Amino acid sequence: MSEPQIDPAGNTQQFKAFAQRQEPEAAAPQRSYLVPVLVAAAVIVVAVVAFLLLR
Repeated sequence: MSEPQIDPAGNTQQFKAFAQRQEPEAAAPQRSYLVPVLVAAAVIVVAVVAFLLLR
């Protein structure tokens, strides 16, 4: 019985395909927190301006 010959190029191509694949659950945690921070900053600025005008 002969040994099966493994094609190293096939394994390399499979690895490249695996490495370039993006998992949906891996992409989800990379969300931007810029919008909530800007909204909070805007609320604070509006509150300070209102406080200063109503004093």
